[in-house]
Amino acid sequence: MTRLTFMRVRDLLKQHFHPLGCEAVLESPNSLLVRVYDSTNDETLLTVTGIACSSSFSDAEVQRLIGTIESDLELVQSQGKRTRDK
Repeated sequence: MTRLTFMRVRDLLKQHFHPLGCEAVLESPNSLLVRVYDSTNDETLLTVTGIACSSSFSDAEVQRLIGTIESDLELVQSQGKRTRDK
């Protein structure tokens, strides 16, 4: 099974969420922070902290992480739209 380094995972996240910006930072050796933002104005759309991780990631772990971030981002954006529509 192929394991991916944090640097590779960070690059995959950036590529996946483009044209939005995406930052991934190791908060500690076992904790990851991911921030998705509007790259035109740097507005933060979603920040997820405390994501459990290790020094390397499997393809399945990366896909699960991307799926979770996408779901959270959709939820936040739909809540924001409802707030603006009121």
